[in-house]
Order: sequence, then C-alpha cells, then structure tokens
Amino acid sequence: MINLRFLKEIKDKEIVSVGFKEQKEDYFLERSDGSRVLIVGIEKLEKVNHRRAILIARKIISLAKANRIKRLSLNFYDFSFPELKISDEEKAELLATNFEMANFEFTKYRTPPEDGWSFVKEIVITGEISEGVKKAFRTGQTIGDGVNLMRELVNTPALEMTPEGFASETKRILKNRNIRIQIFDKKGIERLKMGGLLGVARGSMNEPRFIVLDYRGAKNRAPLVLIGKGVTFDSGGLNLKPSDAMSDMHMDMSGAASVVATMRLASELKIKRNIIGLIPVVENMPSGKSYHPGDILRTSCGKTIEVLNTDAEGRIILADALCYAKRFKPSIIIDVATLTGAATVALGQRAMAIFSNNEAFLEKVKNLGELSGDYVWPMPLWEEYEEDIKGTFGDVANTGKTRYGGAITGAVFLYQFVKDLGIPWLHIDMAPRITSIEGEYLAKGSSGAPVRLLLRILRDGIGINE
Repeated sequence: MINLRFLKEIKDKEIVSVGFKEQKEDYFLERSDGSRVLIVGIEKLEKVNHRRAILIARKIISLAKANRIKRLSLNFYDFSFPELKISDEEKAELLATNFEMANFEFTKYRTPPEDGWSFVKEIVITGEISEGVKKAFRTGQTIGDGVNLMRELVNTPALEMTPEGFASETKRILKNRNIRIQIFDKKGIERLKMGGLLGVARGSMNEPRFIVLDYRGAKNRAPLVLIGKGVTFDSGGLNLKPSDAMSDMHMDMSGAASVVATMRLASELKIKRNIIGLIPVVENMPSGKSYHPGDILRTSCGKTIEVLNTDAEGRIILADALCYAKRFKPSIIIDVATLTGAATVALGQRAMAIFSNNEAFLEKVKNLGELSGDYVWPMPLWEEYEEDIKGTFGDVANTGKTRYGGAITGAVFLYQFVKDLGIPWLHIDMAPRITSIEGEYLAKGSSGAPVRLLLRILRDGIGINE
C-alpha cells in the first residue's frame, strides 16, 4: 500500500505537490524555490460530481506514475468541489480507495525494469486533518487493497489458478481472519449430490472444489449469503468457444474472487453482520469425459437441468450453490457471476446488470452502486420470461429458446432455485465489468468490480428482512 502521512504543511522540496486548474491540459509548474507542482487539468470545476471525483483521484496517481514521481503531497481541502456533496470522511475514503486502485499493476510474471517499477510510494496529506478523516483514509486504503486482491486473483493464469489452486489461495488469504473455511473436494461434492457442479467438472483433469466461508460478526442474526461463480477456465466445453473469445476466460472466476475479497474486507473492517460465502469452483474443458449437450443434470435440491449448451455452465454450478444456501436460512442471497456476454451487449462496459425479486432492494443496490463506484443497472425478472427456460425433458433448460435476452434468461434460470424461499435475492451479472477500459485510469486486466458494491451493501445495510 501507499505510505500515507498527514502534516499541516509540507516543506520537503523533493515531494511534488498536486493542484487543480480549470483547463484541459495537465502540466508541471516549477516554483522559485525549486519545488514542483503537478497541475491536474479539470475542464469544469463546478461539474466535478462523485463520479468525476473518482476518476480525478485515479488520474493523479496515473500522471505521477507516467512521470515516475514516487512522492506526492495533496492539500486535502483543495479536493473540494461544489457538486461533490459528501462529508470529509467520505471524501478521504474515496481518495484513498482510488489511489490504491490506480497504483495497482499485475507484475507477478514480469521482469522488473532496470530503473524499477513506477509505483507511487508516498502521499503526504496536508491541512488540518481530524482523527476521523485520518481513520477514513486508512479505511479507504484497506478497501482499495481488498479490491486489488481480487484483481491479483483474477489476473492469475488458469495454469496456476486451478480449482485446487483457487481453494489453496482462499485458505492463505483468509488465514487468521475470523472466518471458518470448509473446502469440499470431489468426493465431498458427490456426498452433497451436486450433480450440476460435478457435471460441468467432468471434462477437466482438474477436479472441482466447493468452498464454504463463514464469518460471524453479529449474534443471533440470519446471515447474508454471498455466492460467487468460480470457473477457473471456460473453454466452452464441447460447445467450444472461438479462439478470439477464449483469451480472457481465466477471468471467469471473477465472481468467486470478489466473494473472497469481500469476506476478507468484512473481517478486516469488523463488519457487524453474519456472512456466508459459497464458491463452486470448476474448470470447463472438452474431453472424452465432458458433459454433453442433451445431458440432464440433477442438482442437490432435486431440480433437473437440461443442458442445451455446455458453454452456459456458470448458471449450472450456481444452481447447486443456491440450493446449498437454503440450509443457512438466510435473510438475503446475492450471487455474482460473469454470466453472459448478453449483459455486455445490453449495457456496454461501464455498468453491471442487476436482477432481483424485490424492487425496493433493487433500487437500494442501484443507489449504493453510485456511491461505491461499481455502477449497476436494473433489468427485468418478469415471470413471462420463465417460459423461455422451461425444459423439454428436464425441469429447466440452461439456455433460452432464442438468442435474444440472454442476460435475462440467465437470471430467470437462477431465480428458479431460490423463488420458493420468499426472501430478497440479487443477481449481479458482472460480465460487462470483468476488465478495465480506457479512460478509467486503471491498469489492464481485472477491474475489481463489484467488491466495493458488495462491501457497501454489507456496511450500509439495505433494510430488507433485517
């Protein structure tokens, strides 16, 4: 993490100060005493809202890295804009979180350059800083570090991040974090009768895992269940993907990684809530043992899935996890998955699709998305769509009857496994945000979504069935 210091004023000429000016260009200003100021250009200061503030915070780090500046100073009260109507504590957390996110790069497999990496090492925050604001800065750093943990997991190649490898990393990351960890191997999954998870895993030499995480931050309170899709590599199975659609498929475990990172943050920030994390982990590969189009798989709660396409595997493994969630008598269930390319077609790459059986919950999550910076947009879960995923020989089919509305039919499929509970359920199709995009001031690779949103839900509460 960046070393943060708090001083009333800065006298070290070697530290580059940051200032803002209403213009398009960014430039350096040299003072008469030899010190330098990095002027960050902002087209219209009066239009800097919450969304733009996030990008400005990242841009500061991006400019520093591009110019190999290791030490920066920022007057906290210079980061005040008319439309940024948040408290000083919220502002401090926003800055620190996004400083850390912008400073991250996945360098694990790269040879260090001769002159070293260009990461920012220190930021001095100047001004009259209260203890509450200092604490918020540190909380923001913790959150940013948690987001970057997810990005590290997601960017790791599938050769290393097998189902067993993911389970081992989960144990390492959550060690001594007040989280009970239970990992089921293939034999354990067989005892649980998870036919969906076992079916998808059949084609790979790497056996599946099912991970159960249990964090207890409150007494006598029904838990919230987080479920993350963990496909460590998705070739499409026998319905093989085209080659140009396969290079990022080691990232198909992003939902699983987001749950691990969120659970660690819940422990680090001592969230007063009971949280269960459920992570089915498989590799979807073609072989002589692979499951086939036309197969019928029986899930652990008895409902059968008619396989029409082996490349719609994520919803199949999530079905078994949703069945398993029922034993905890949860207050809320949230699942996160890189489920459909259709969500990206519908929304582009700037927002995740969300679905829920509770309109009030959906609206609250949308608002929390705005606050967190992990933007989401609601899509319909109308009962009419259930006709599209009815099976011919099984209870439900794993794809719709047409090529249209794939994000919706994927969500409707999942809903069939929780609708009898009568509790709020949220499905986050995070496929649109699997990778960062140009203009976000984030390194290439995983974007880290939706860890900030999940944490915001846990911290702020949503007032539904609680």
